[in-house]
Amino acid sequence: METILNVLSSISWWLWIVIALVIIAIRDILQKKHTISHNFPVVGHFRYMLEKIGPELRQYLVANNREELPFNRIERGWIYASAKKENNYEGFGTDRDIFAHQHIFINNAMMPYKVEDHHPHAKDKSFLPCAKVMGEYNKRRKPYRPASVINVSAMSFGSLSAKAVESLNKGVKIADAYHNTGEGGLSPYHSNGGDVVFHFGTGYFGVRAEDGGFSMEKMIKLVEDNPFVRAIEVKLSQGAKPGKGGVLPGAKITPQIAKIRGVEVGKDVLSPPNHKAFSNVPELVDFIERIADATGLPVGIKAAIGKLEQWEELADIMKATGKGPDFITVDGGEGGTGAAPPSFADHVSLPWVYGFGDLYKLFQSKGLSERIVFIGSGKLGFPAKAAMAFAMGADCINVAREAMMSIGCIQAQVCHNNTCPSGVATQSKWLQRGIDVPLKSERLAQYFKSFKKEFLEITHAAGYEHPCQFTMNDIEVNVDDHNLSKELSNTYQYHKTHVPFEGIQSLKDCNHLGGVK
Repeated sequence: METILNVLSSISWWLWIVIALVIIAIRDILQKKHTISHNFPVVGHFRYMLEKIGPELRQYLVANNREELPFNRIERGWIYASAKKENNYEGFGTDRDIFAHQHIFINNAMMPYKVEDHHPHAKDKSFLPCAKVMGEYNKRRKPYRPASVINVSAMSFGSLSAKAVESLNKGVKIADAYHNTGEGGLSPYHSNGGDVVFHFGTGYFGVRAEDGGFSMEKMIKLVEDNPFVRAIEVKLSQGAKPGKGGVLPGAKITPQIAKIRGVEVGKDVLSPPNHKAFSNVPELVDFIERIADATGLPVGIKAAIGKLEQWEELADIMKATGKGPDFITVDGGEGGTGAAPPSFADHVSLPWVYGFGDLYKLFQSKGLSERIVFIGSGKLGFPAKAAMAFAMGADCINVAREAMMSIGCIQAQVCHNNTCPSGVATQSKWLQRGIDVPLKSERLAQYFKSFKKEFLEITHAAGYEHPCQFTMNDIEVNVDDHNLSKELSNTYQYHKTHVPFEGIQSLKDCNHLGGVK
């Protein structure tokens, strides 16, 4: 043994490297699983290494400021700076190609709207509630006016980490916004003082019966026990994977997640494409009304838009009966998700502008647009895009990935691997350690405040007091080479319905205003 140790100790360090490379080469030649490393022993591994870090190389070294998707460096930088209350301006003029297809132009007024000394915006430059009240038309017992036009979209505990969800909820409390739970159920991390919209899908997590269906008893108890739940959203589909269910692997179901979702520890849980509680449009309307009657809360639906036949059936029923959803959240095909097949994320459902325009026109043609609060979701967390959305008929916007970035997400695009380096989209306790909840909640709130302040400044520049006053003629988009820009009304062939508005002060005085009063 001593002789062997002496021989090994006499081998120089560089010879050990050669031995290791020879072993790797032999292993590469013998294996048949990877063609590249078999044909090019040792050096073939460099190809896999470069492929693995390719997104990071492109993100920081290769792609220009406006090139990346889903969010380019300028967009991410604006969110980061806004969240940190840093300088989010740019110098020397825009570096965007303003003649590019679908570039947005906002028509400013000759004289901007003047904020008088007694106006609410003179004291609070980010006070911007929704101009409509959820549940007002249908006379729900507990109508709700969101105190912010920008809110946190549906992202569940399980998809996001506990510290990320807690940061978002504490942040919306500071910003007077609401927090959509996503379909993972209402967790303790959603219960830190912020207004909550309880969201559920085909898995009915949090309100799940033993047979996997919907439990009205659990829904009633959830609302009674948690008065900060201000509205309920039924998910029909989402932009990144409409019409597709999912499986939550048993390995990810901890005792805490099992308790919150109402499932068994360690057992795979299926979220099917279809709901058990209803199978057609009339049953959906009845389902909505039963929940609203039992809880007193406004009830809405969330969906990505494709075919319109069933939407037209819904509109006809609403017109004939006076019943139906209090709000509709329209998700665009460009929306985000923790994990989705590329075939779905890339191709199924329409982008937000097309889907929303089609749906709004349909409901407007039936005389229903005034009674519904329309919520937009899908990369709308920037003031200019929000102005376009409001001009098209949106009353609020929900943001998901933008909110994630405000609390530290770096767009690593590994949400589906449970290896998020920022700790936002992972259940790894080690990776979550980097999230300072008090700091991150302040950053979410500051992003929302910066967004609302800048959105208001754009609104005032257009001559309006509130963005609900934007019309389709206030926004233009580039469409082709012959007529480089067209007003939205010409592009999408409709004018949005006038939103009743009596001034910001009337919204501030509203008894149904959410957030801290």
